[in-house]
Formats: sequence, structure tokens, C-alpha cells
Amino acid sequence: MKYTFILVFLSFSVLWDLYAQTPFKFAQVTDTHVGGHTGADDLRRTVEDLNQQKGLDFVILSGDVTEFGSDEELALAKQILDGLKLPLYIIPGNHDSNWSESGANSFRKVFGGETFFFEHKGYQFIGTTSGPNMRMSPGQVPRENLVWIDSVFKANPDQNKPLISINHYPLDSSLNNWFELVDRLQQRNVQLALCGHGHINKLYNWDDIPGVMARSNLRAKENVGGYNIVTIAGDSVFFQVRKPDLVTEDYWLKLPLKKVNYGDTYPRPTYAVNATTKAKLLWEYEDHGDIGTGISSDGKRVFTANTVGEVYALALNTGKRLWSFKTGGKVYSTPEVYKGIVVVGSSDHYIYGLDAKTGEEKWKVETAKAVLGTASVCDGNAYIGSSDGVFRSIRISDGKVLWSFDEVKGYVSTKPTIADGKVIFGSWENGFYALDMKTGKQVWDWNSGATNRMFSAAACYPVVAAGRVFIVAPDRFMTAIDLKSGRQVWREKKGNLKVRESMGLSPDRKLVYAKTMDGDLIGVSVEKDSMSVDWQARLRLPYELTPTAIYSNNTAVFVPSHSGLLSAVSPKSGEVLWQYKISNGMVNPPLVLKNKIVVSTMDGKVVMLGY
Repeated sequence: MKYTFILVFLSFSVLWDLYAQTPFKFAQVTDTHVGGHTGADDLRRTVEDLNQQKGLDFVILSGDVTEFGSDEELALAKQILDGLKLPLYIIPGNHDSNWSESGANSFRKVFGGETFFFEHKGYQFIGTTSGPNMRMSPGQVPRENLVWIDSVFKANPDQNKPLISINHYPLDSSLNNWFELVDRLQQRNVQLALCGHGHINKLYNWDDIPGVMARSNLRAKENVGGYNIVTIAGDSVFFQVRKPDLVTEDYWLKLPLKKVNYGDTYPRPTYAVNATTKAKLLWEYEDHGDIGTGISSDGKRVFTANTVGEVYALALNTGKRLWSFKTGGKVYSTPEVYKGIVVVGSSDHYIYGLDAKTGEEKWKVETAKAVLGTASVCDGNAYIGSSDGVFRSIRISDGKVLWSFDEVKGYVSTKPTIADGKVIFGSWENGFYALDMKTGKQVWDWNSGATNRMFSAAACYPVVAAGRVFIVAPDRFMTAIDLKSGRQVWREKKGNLKVRESMGLSPDRKLVYAKTMDGDLIGVSVEKDSMSVDWQARLRLPYELTPTAIYSNNTAVFVPSHSGLLSAVSPKSGEVLWQYKISNGMVNPPLVLKNKIVVSTMDGKVVMLGY
């Protein structure tokens, strides 16, 4: 009997090995950008072509399905892809999430998820999303995706099965936390990693894992677009470009399939700065999801939220989690607190009023689309924008909507600034508005004249000083607008100083701080009639993208980075006072207290620092 069992076991093993070596083909389509100039037409042609191909087992679509992640674009992409007769495995890319009016919530509703794991003929395939979610920065595999991977691997403990990983981004420093994914893959028999994003066919080496970037499906300057046919045969994998209706080209790449032998340890982010910093870590909290919001406090508790959809409170003195309230969608709206009520928006189409002590719901206001903006609070009222083209004033005590302005172009993801009886904010369709805070009537609006909505002044928190409104945008311009009339005072690019959406006001209110893409921090005069750089910090960060607001007090200017480094700079001398590396994720808007600061990073870390 024992010998029969061994024989049967060996037979199954042999059969499994033979099955794992059965040749098969699949298609990798990527960067379809539906909503762009030719995206929809190119995808239709590809779907029709895929349906005519013989021998393909399935299709992987590796991100940037749409141009802006809008509900209309996602619906159109789904309509086209519904015509596909092959199994489809799909993940979002940065274009599906970074400018998404739904807060990257609609993608998983439309396509049923944003990750995938399956087995096919002896191979495992795992796909993850990559952000950045709602905030311009390098990509990032969401914290909740990493937790999900751990659960998948735990449920599938066989580490010898060959594995292929798919992400929209390359598994290198273009992902803030590439090493967290790579470290997990290295525990398995990973054979290959596939990506899109770069719009070209290219071979990489990612910590000894063979990495292959695939061409975009867009036609670009050619007559038709294209995709890759991937063939796994024995111990090799072949990549061929298929041009719909025209030709399948000879393979442009052949790679061996084998267990990866890892060489030297590849460099990981260093935290050496923390060994000599003057800042002191008082407590640390790690979330199980991404954090894309700032922090507020009532003096006893701090409030924040995550992309799992939870709004929660931590004890101010210890960082202990006190309560949590689950919404129906990802949260990017910073919870703001006023007289015992926390006001926060969610991508589930609601604005909530929660009890600050218990987290219990006191009221909620329904909206037509996601609420990604943060409320500004003044005189007991909350002023908050959403993705349905409506900006609202809500009485915090009972949730009554006092007024609505329904002429917003695009969606709102910023925190408005209140000054001179006006509520001032930008939107993601080049809209910029000043509303009467009592009536909601438009006082003035301003437009840069840009036609590309990626250049909207929508991610910055507007700065008001000396009767002017200051904004920066992805087009690298800084603009000064007259507070009363909306007249443009000046609008400039200053030499090689490529300012982006990270800005703030100096403690003496004489300078507007702006961070450049080259990692400089400058101070621009609030009174002069041109962009006069009157101050510059002795801070030199690497290439920088994070749009987080800059806060300051008489002691320090706190400068965020997209790689988890918080810098404190002297507002007088510009000298760097100290730096602290929290993680390798983007730094969110901090909460500045007396001699303390509470700050979070996009990958789910919250810390309190003393200084």
C-alpha cells in the first residue's frame, strides 16, 4: 500500500511537471489611454484583432486604461473590452488613479477589482495596482495591496511554483516602495515581471528579476497601434509585437525561464539621517492601508483616514488607535474637527459628520459623486468641494447644507482658503474660483488659458497675503491674483526654478514659499509686482514632485518630500535645522503643534516628532 501511494504521488508530480511545461500564449496590452486622442479607436481595433487570434489563452491589460480615470472614460473602456472573447485580467495605472474624479474608486467597481491572482498551466500570475493615488508623486503599490499579497502567498504556500508579476510601473525607484514588492517576490519562484508605463518594448533587470516593459497600444505616429504576444514554451519566453490587422512580427525578445539566483543586496532607502537628527520620535503608528490625507486634532485626539475607507482617531499622546468609522469608499479628504464633530468626505459619495469622541455618525450629506476635497472650517460651517461639480457650505452642528454652488468645472481635491469673506479654490478642469462665503455666489473666477487639464491649479492650497491670492500649478508657473477683483497681477516662470503645487506662507506673512522640482525651497515676495525670489533655503532635496502644502511657525518651515523625508528649515537663515525620514512614501500635510509635529506618509505611517 505504501509503495502504491508513493507511485501515485510520483505520477502526479510528473504530470504536474509536464503540465507546467505545456506551451501557451497570452497577450499583454497596456497604456490604452481611452479618452485620449486615438485611445478608444486603437483599443477597439485591438479587441477585434485579439478575437481573431488563434491559440491565445487570455489577455493582461497592465494599466493606464484611461487618460484621466473619469467615470465616462472607464465606462467607455469597459464597453469596448466587453467585446473581448478571451479572459481579461486588468490593473489600473497612474492615469487611472492620479487624476481620478472617483478617487480611484470607480475602477474597481467597473472592472471588479484592482488586483488579480490566478494560476494557468503551472504558472502563477499576480497583478497589483501602482498609484500614485490622487497626489502627484512616484508610483506606489498601495499598502493594502501588499497586505493582500501576503494573504495570497499565505493561502498558496508552495514557493516552488513559477510566478509572473505584473505592475503598471517598473519595479525600480519609479515606485516609491518597489523594494517591498521585490522582497516579497524574491521569497517565491518569480520568473519574470511585466510592466507598461514607458510606452516602449524594453528589457530590464530589477534586483536580478528579469523585467519587461511593453509598448503602448496607441498608434502614436504609426497607422495602427499594437500589443505584445507572449509565448511560454518549455524553459523560454518569447515576446512578439502584434500590429492589429497587419502582422505579427518576429520575436524581439527571448528570455530563459528559470529560478532567479539573487546576487548582491541591492541598495534600499537609507534611514541614516535619523541617527543624528535633532528630532525625536515620540510615537509611531502603522496603518494597514495607504494614507492620502492630512491630520487634525481636538487637543486629545488626532484624526486621519485611509484608502481602505476608514476614518479614525489616535490618542494624541500615545498614537493608540481609539476608534474607527468605515465609509464605503477610499478616503482622501482630511478629517477636520470643530466642537466635537469631525467633518470628512469619502469617495462613497457622502460627506460625514462624526462624533470626535466615539466615531459615531451624527449626520451625512449625499453627493452625486466622490468627495475628495478637504473642508475648511469657519464660524461653525464647513466649506468643501466634491467631484459632482458642486461646492457646498454645511452647518457642522447638524449637517444642514446652507448653500451650493453648482458651476464648478471638473472635480475638487484641494482644501479651500478662506479670506476676505471669500472661499477660494481650484478644480481639475482649469477652474479657479472665489465664492461669497455667506451666499455661495461667485465673486470672480480665473483661468490660465491652459487647454490641458493636467495643468490645473487644483492640487495646491491657495495662499493669501497682502491682498493677493498665490497659486502654483503643474505648468511650473506661479500666479498672483488680486483678492478682491480676480485680476491677474502677475504670472511667471522664474528661470530654472520649476515650481509645483507644494507651497505655503512664511511666519511673518511676507513670503510665499514654493518648492521646486529640483528640490529647492524659495520665498517669493507677496508685495512686489513680479515674481521676486527674495529668500532661498539651503535645502537641496533630490528631484521632487509631492504637492503637499508647506506649513511653518516662528521656529521652522516644514518641508515635505515624496520619499518620506521631512525637513525643518530656519525661516530666517534658510539653514536646515533637522531632517527625519519617516518612510519612503510621500509626506502628507502635517499637523504642527508647539515643539511637536504629527505627520503621515502615503504608505501608512503616522509619527509624532518632538523638536
